[in-house]
Parts: sequence; structure tokens; C-alpha cells
Amino acid sequence: MLINATQPEELRVALVDGQKLFDLDIETPSREQKKANIYKGRITRIEPSLDACFVEYGAERNGFLPLKEVSRDYFKGGTEPGGKLNIAELLHEGQEVVVQVEKEERGTKGAALTTFVSLAGRYLVLMPNNPRAGGVSRRIEGEDRDELREIMRNLDVPEGMGMIVRTAGMGRTPEELQWDLGYLLQLWRAIEQAANERQAPFLIYQESNIIIRALRDYLRADINEILVDDPTVHEQAREFMATVMPHNLGRLKLYQDAIPLFTRYQIESQIELAFAREVRLPSGGSIVIDHTEALTSIDINSARATRGADIEETALQTNLEAAEEIARQLRLRDLGGLLVIDFIDMTPAKNQREVENRLREATQLDRARIQIGRISRFGLLELSRQRLRPSLGEHSHITCPRCEGRGTIRSVESLALAVLRLIQEEAMKDRTERVLAQLPVPVATFLLNEKRAALSTIEARHGIVLIIVPSPHMDTPRYEVTRIRQDESRANGEAEPTYKLLSPPPAAQYEPKIGTRSTSQTPAVRMTPPPPSPTPEASPVRSKSQPAPPAAKPRASSGSLLKKVWDRLFGESAAPQPQPDKPETAEAAPPAEQATEKPTRRRRSATGNRRGRTKQRTETDTGTTRARSVAHRAEATPTEPPQASDSTDESVDQRGTDTDNGAPDTTGEDAPRSRRGRRGGRRRRRPATAAAPDTQTPAPETELGGGQPESRDIASSTPLSSTPAEAALPSDPFKRTAEGE
Repeated sequence: MLINATQPEELRVALVDGQKLFDLDIETPSREQKKANIYKGRITRIEPSLDACFVEYGAERNGFLPLKEVSRDYFKGGTEPGGKLNIAELLHEGQEVVVQVEKEERGTKGAALTTFVSLAGRYLVLMPNNPRAGGVSRRIEGEDRDELREIMRNLDVPEGMGMIVRTAGMGRTPEELQWDLGYLLQLWRAIEQAANERQAPFLIYQESNIIIRALRDYLRADINEILVDDPTVHEQAREFMATVMPHNLGRLKLYQDAIPLFTRYQIESQIELAFAREVRLPSGGSIVIDHTEALTSIDINSARATRGADIEETALQTNLEAAEEIARQLRLRDLGGLLVIDFIDMTPAKNQREVENRLREATQLDRARIQIGRISRFGLLELSRQRLRPSLGEHSHITCPRCEGRGTIRSVESLALAVLRLIQEEAMKDRTERVLAQLPVPVATFLLNEKRAALSTIEARHGIVLIIVPSPHMDTPRYEVTRIRQDESRANGEAEPTYKLLSPPPAAQYEPKIGTRSTSQTPAVRMTPPPPSPTPEASPVRSKSQPAPPAAKPRASSGSLLKKVWDRLFGESAAPQPQPDKPETAEAAPPAEQATEKPTRRRRSATGNRRGRTKQRTETDTGTTRARSVAHRAEATPTEPPQASDSTDESVDQRGTDTDNGAPDTTGEDAPRSRRGRRGGRRRRRPATAAAPDTQTPAPETELGGGQPESRDIASSTPLSSTPAEAALPSDPFKRTAEGE
């Protein structure tokens, strides 16, 4: 996920797979998104013919609220359910309603509103006034769907509310879902309270900005990195992730390279293709995308595609490539509504089915709901796509001021002849004295030269005066023809010179907007950060306020040695040592000088023995690891405990596996360590044990693995339970991790 915020006029979020652009979202601060915002509005007009009403909610145009989107809580008293309902009998003008924007304003249409509010969380979508709605996301199928339905039955949902489990809720525990539900309920109570405190219209709750929406909706397990090239946006994303998803903080990175972020991943050219009308295919074909008022048409052209052995093979391969590219362009451009695709004609029915299946597979990853039909006998395929947000062209394109969005204009000759016929029609009317025509310079030039005789004939036949005024402020196809009657001419007196008859230039139809976010409406309820999730999503992350175990984790090359070292650090060995006379005290970590002398003692005890040489190499590696662990702890700050690594749970699982075997493993370093303790270690440690017998408390026992008592730290002279902060921790490492999270 790449987030580009270097320019204040645009904020872009792109999902990239390698160097291929997968999805794109662009937000313009000057054009704020209203979808999912919650307003308190006032009904201004009721239209029984449309079965709807218009609501003033604070925007330039009133919103459209159909009767089917009105909750029964707003109906007048005494209304009986069932039968045909008349909206004029249920609602009244001036009534205040809490509405949510369901569809953005488009063109001359106002926003579509609904009173059935939906609040999107991390794992759930809460519908507080729609008890009939609810369920599991359509993308979740099979056993996961049944499992989530079972979890939903155990959640504490207030009566009269509904909820939907999002795709991100798959695999979550009931505690995580209940945590998200509690936050959404708290948000809904704040919205209700704010709606009762003020009069309409005003903004109650504003949907999150593009950064929060992208992290909430697009962040999945298959996204490895989140790169942000702006420090302010990076901090904003970090605060949100630290609160809602702290386990993903490791993916968030600040991009500080001199090369622009999108240029580094070579996606700028792919973004520009999303604005183009024609998109080239790898085989040489192309697709052409045109927008109309009713639908969006997509045409596939074979162009220079010649890979197939015959015409059928060429048509099939081009259509398959076009199906995949069309699904990608739908995501990038966010095309919604009705779309019609004109595939290249294919005779075999199996080829048509193959193209249909390829299109369905390519649209599986789309977040929008898509309904796909079949290829008709005319080679057309119809599909409908949900509008998630304004399309790329709507917020980045403006209507051409010359052609007014049609894309073509009339030629000079055609427009000149049309003006000539209009002049003749105006001249034939009674009491006409003059006809004034203000025309673009090319059209006026054509009439005054090529059609001079026709103009003279009109003047002589009807006894009028024709005035042709070339206007430099006009472009084809604009013109202006004015008829001046005899009474108007006498009232105005003597006519002005023709060069003074020019109309003033038209006002600018487009004014660039400054890239600052509009602050005209401040939401009454701001998005408060939710409490941290009760359980981690992936690997546990220990908070800084909770002390980590002081044991250092050594690294070893062999698997068996790694198991025994983990046993020593985090748990007991597979079986207790047969030493009844040895006191239960922790072994002190030998200093670095003693660690270097161990190989010499090993050599004396294992001369000429292959097993002794193996033990010698093992002790050398272990001594070096212990020396590094002691040096690492000496450099650490004493006030801040070291952070636990992600392998803590793995070590606990490893210990449980070893202790379940029930048989000791003597091929590791247990025998050398016990022999070293009998030779000299006991004599050196006995005075320390006798001097402070009360300072060491026995480690609490745990039921993990084979039920062995918890081991002490072999790299420290103090047991794990000797520190007061660590003694207060639960003995179970799993419980300790859950409390930390």
C-alpha cells in the first residue's frame, strides 16, 4: 500500500502487486466526500407522486429520501403496518430526521439519503435502527460462515439493532468482535445525544478520511508494507494503527527517498492510463471506454492482435485479455452503474462461456457488488457494479466548456448554413427592421464571403437590414441572432456603431480551487479512538509498560540444541536431574572469563573421546552465547525492560512438546551442565545461597507441557520471581501475553 501526500491538492492511495497497479483511490481536499456522513435534516417537500421527500441537510442541493428508506420511528402515531402507505400521511414538512448519505451527489441529482444508519467498524457494521438487517459478509463462505453465525448468536447485541460481520472479522475471537461492537455502541450513543441537543440542519458525524478508510478497508494479511511519503500523514496513520491494530505497526514505514514514491514503483504511467479513453492490451488489441448519461460502454477492438492461429483463436485470446483488463479498470476508475461490453464476435458457445468465467474470476477481488449477465446473440454483455465512491472521472474531470460534454462540435460550414436559415426565418416576421447576428469569426467570415449573395437577396426581398458582427469571444458552435422590431428601433433612437454591439465575454466557467479542506461544517461527534483490541491478530506485541522476561534468547545452529536452550530459558528440561542433594537454586551466569575457560575443562574430561569433542563444541557455542547475553543486558537501560520477541509463544509451544514426550534427551548440553555444576559450580554458589536464603522464592508451577515447575533464568544470578514487578506477573506466558495486549 502506497500513500502519496506530497501535494496538498491530491491525496492518493494505491495498492501495488509488484510493479502492477491493483487499486487506486484519489481524494481531493477541496471536494470532500459526504458518503456515510450522518446529518440531522429537515423535510422541506413531500412528493406523493415519487413516494419520497426532499430533505435539507446542509448541502447545496437537498437530499432525496424515498419512503422505503424511512424508519417507522418517524411515522405519525396511529399508523398501522401493512397495506399501501401514503407518504403524505406518514410524514410532514418541517419534521426533523437523522439521515445518512447513501449515494453522493451526481450532476444535477442530489444525494440519496436513508434513515437506516450503518456504522462501520474494524470487524463489524452496526445498524442501530434496523433489526431486520444483519448477517455475514457475502465474501465469507463455507465453514467460516457457519462459525461466524454461531459466534454472532453469543454476542450481546441490544434489542432492535442489527449487525454484519465484515470480511476482516473472519477468524476473530468472540472477545474481539464484542470489543468492536462495544465501541460502535458507544459511538451511536454519542450520535443520539448530539442529535437531541441541536436543531437541524447540521453535520453530526463525519466518515473517516481516506487514510483511515484505506487502512480499515484495504489492509489485509497479504499486504506486506505500507509506505507513506509525508511525515504528517505517517504520524496520523501510526496513531490509528497503534490504537486499532497495533500488531500491524511493523508494516508501516516512512518513505524518505529522493525519488518520488509512485515513480519508484513505476505506476505513474499506469495511473495516467486510468484517465485515458483507450487502453492497450498486451496482444495488440485495445479497449475503448465511453461514458453516457444512461450507461458506460466498453468496446473491444482486435487492432493489431495477430497471435491466434485463426480468427476464432485471435478473437478468444483478445477477449480473455480484455476481460482481465476491464475488471482492473473498473477498480481503478471506480465505474459504477450499468455497463455494456461489446466483445469481439465468437461463434463457439464454449468460447463465450470461457470469457464470461474469466470476467467473473477477475472481479472476485473487487470490493463492490457486481452482477454479471451472459453474452447475448449480439455479442454484448451487461453488468452492474455498485458505486462505492465518485468515479475517477467525476472528481478529476470537468465538462468541456466548448462542446458541453458531447465530444464533438459542428463544422463551420454546417453552422453557417444553420445561421443563414435562422436569419431568413427572423426576416420574414412582421414589423422586422433589423436582424443582428453575432457569430464566431470563422462562421462570420464564411457568411460575408461565400454567402454574400444570399444575404443580399434576403435584405432586398424583405426590406430589412442584416448586421453580421464577428465576435472574438465566441467559439463554435455558439452564436447569437437578435430580431429588432420597428417600434424598438424608434424608441432607441439612432443606431450605435456595429463594433459597439459586441456582447461582453462570458464569465469563466471553471475556477481552480485551492487545495484546502472545507471547514464550513464541523461534526458534532468526532471519531474517538477505540480502546485497544483485547487479543492480538497475529504475533503478540508486548507493551512497554509490562516487563518482559529478563532471559536472553540464544541462537543455535542445531535444532536439538535450540530446544534445550529454550527449555533452560523458558521452562524445565524434559526430566528432572537425579540429584537429591542439590539445592533448588538458580545457576548464576558465569562471567566472560569463565566462559572462555570452559573448553579447557571439557578437553581434559573428554580426551580421545568423540562424544567429548561433541560436548566441547556444544559448550563453546553455549559459553559464547551466554557471554553475549550478559553483555547485551549490561548495555540495556535498567529503567526500561527489554521487549519480548515474537518467538515467545513458539518457545512455550516448544517446551510443551518436549515435556509431553516424558523422556529426557541426554544428547544436548544437560549432561555437561550438570557435571560442571558438580565440579566447581556448587562450591562457588553455596555461600551466596546461604547468605540470602529468604530473597529467593520458589518459582510458581504451571500446567503447561508436562506440568513441570517453571524454570529460572540461567543467564542471571537472580531467579525470575525475585523482582517484584516480575513476581506479580502470572506464571502462564500465554496469560502474560494476553494481559500485555
